[in-house]
Amino acid sequence: MMARTYLWIIFFSGICMLSGCSKKNHPARTAQPAENNTSIDVKRNDSLATKAVVKKKEKVPIPKVITVNDSAARKSVDGRYYYDVMGHRYWRNKKDGRYYLFNKSMYTDDAFKP
Repeated sequence: MMARTYLWIIFFSGICMLSGCSKKNHPARTAQPAENNTSIDVKRNDSLATKAVVKKKEKVPIPKVITVNDSAARKSVDGRYYYDVMGHRYWRNKKDGRYYLFNKSMYTDDAFKP
Protein backbone atom coordinates (compact mmCIF):
# COMPACT_ATOMS: atom_id res chain seq x y z
CA MET A 1 0.00 0.00 0.00
CA MET A 2 2.81 2.41 0.86
CA ALA A 3 4.59 1.71 -2.42
CA ARG A 4 1.41 2.48 -4.34
CA THR A 5 1.12 5.90 -2.66
CA TYR A 6 4.71 6.81 -3.55
CA LEU A 7 4.12 5.62 -7.09
CA TRP A 8 1.04 7.89 -7.42
CA ILE A 9 2.93 10.87 -5.96
CA ILE A 10 5.81 10.40 -8.39
CA PHE A 11 3.40 9.97 -11.30
CA PHE A 12 1.35 13.06 -10.36
CA SER A 13 4.46 15.26 -9.83
CA GLY A 14 5.86 14.13 -13.20
CA ILE A 15 2.62 15.10 -14.96
CA CYS A 16 2.67 18.51 -13.23
CA MET A 17 6.27 19.16 -14.32
CA LEU A 18 5.58 18.19 -17.94
CA SER A 19 2.47 20.34 -18.17
CA GLY A 20 4.24 23.29 -16.50
CA CYS A 21 7.13 23.21 -18.98
CA SER A 22 4.94 23.06 -22.07
CA LYS A 23 3.17 26.39 -21.59
CA LYS A 24 3.28 28.50 -24.72
CA ASN A 25 2.86 31.97 -23.26
CA HIS A 26 5.85 34.00 -22.19
CA PRO A 27 5.84 36.86 -19.72
CA ALA A 28 6.04 40.36 -21.14
CA ARG A 29 9.11 42.48 -20.63
CA THR A 30 8.94 44.73 -17.64
CA ALA A 31 9.33 48.46 -18.16
CA GLN A 32 12.44 50.05 -16.71
CA PRO A 33 12.15 53.15 -14.54
CA ALA A 34 12.49 56.47 -16.37
CA GLU A 35 15.59 57.59 -14.47
CA ASN A 36 17.59 54.64 -15.82
CA ASN A 37 16.56 55.27 -19.45
CA THR A 38 18.01 58.80 -19.78
CA SER A 39 21.08 57.77 -21.81
CA ILE A 40 19.98 54.40 -23.22
CA ASP A 41 17.83 54.05 -26.31
CA VAL A 42 15.58 51.04 -25.77
CA LYS A 43 14.40 49.20 -28.90
CA ARG A 44 11.27 47.08 -28.79
CA ASN A 45 10.43 44.11 -30.94
CA ASP A 46 6.68 44.44 -30.97
CA SER A 47 4.62 43.16 -33.84
CA LEU A 48 2.63 46.42 -33.75
CA ALA A 49 5.69 48.68 -33.97
CA THR A 50 6.04 50.69 -37.17
CA LYS A 51 8.91 49.85 -39.47
CA ALA A 52 10.99 52.42 -41.29
CA VAL A 53 10.79 52.40 -45.07
CA VAL A 54 14.21 52.16 -46.71
CA LYS A 55 14.49 53.93 -50.04
CA LYS A 56 16.92 52.58 -52.60
CA LYS A 57 19.47 54.94 -54.03
CA GLU A 58 18.92 55.78 -57.65
CA LYS A 59 21.59 54.38 -59.93
CA VAL A 60 23.49 57.00 -61.83
CA PRO A 61 23.39 56.21 -65.55
CA ILE A 62 26.82 55.42 -66.93
CA PRO A 63 27.45 56.74 -70.45
CA LYS A 64 28.91 54.32 -73.01
CA VAL A 65 30.90 57.00 -74.84
CA ILE A 66 32.61 60.12 -73.46
CA THR A 67 34.81 62.83 -74.95
CA VAL A 68 37.89 63.71 -72.93
CA ASN A 69 40.93 65.84 -73.65
CA ASP A 70 43.99 63.61 -74.04
CA SER A 71 45.91 65.69 -71.50
CA ALA A 72 43.41 64.62 -68.80
CA ALA A 73 43.67 60.93 -69.74
CA ARG A 74 46.41 58.59 -68.56
CA LYS A 75 48.67 56.44 -70.66
CA SER A 76 48.92 52.69 -70.03
CA VAL A 77 52.12 50.65 -70.22
CA ASP A 78 51.44 49.59 -73.80
CA GLY A 79 50.81 53.18 -74.93
CA ARG A 80 47.00 53.32 -75.05
CA TYR A 81 45.06 56.17 -73.43
CA TYR A 82 42.42 55.49 -70.76
CA TYR A 83 40.26 57.55 -68.44
CA ASP A 84 38.62 56.44 -65.15
CA VAL A 85 35.21 57.81 -64.11
CA MET A 86 33.34 56.59 -61.00
CA GLY A 87 35.16 53.25 -60.99
CA HIS A 88 34.66 52.56 -64.71
CA ARG A 89 37.46 52.56 -67.25
CA TYR A 90 37.13 54.12 -70.67
CA TRP A 91 39.60 53.37 -73.47
CA ARG A 92 40.44 55.71 -76.38
CA ASN A 93 39.39 54.72 -79.88
CA LYS A 94 42.12 55.49 -82.41
CA LYS A 95 39.68 56.15 -85.27
CA ASP A 96 37.40 58.83 -83.77
CA GLY A 97 39.34 59.89 -80.64
CA ARG A 98 36.43 59.25 -78.26
CA TYR A 99 36.62 57.15 -75.11
CA TYR A 100 34.44 54.02 -74.90
CA LEU A 101 33.43 52.05 -71.83
CA PHE A 102 35.43 48.83 -71.65
CA ASN A 103 33.88 45.64 -73.04
CA LYS A 104 35.27 42.32 -74.28
CA SER A 105 34.90 43.20 -77.95
CA MET A 106 37.76 45.70 -77.59
CA TYR A 107 40.27 42.82 -77.61
CA THR A 108 39.45 42.01 -81.25
CA ASP A 109 38.76 45.55 -82.51
CA ASP A 110 41.73 47.11 -84.34
CA ALA A 111 40.81 50.63 -83.16
CA PHE A 112 41.61 49.70 -79.55
CA LYS A 113 44.76 47.62 -80.06
CA PRO A 114 48.08 49.16 -79.01
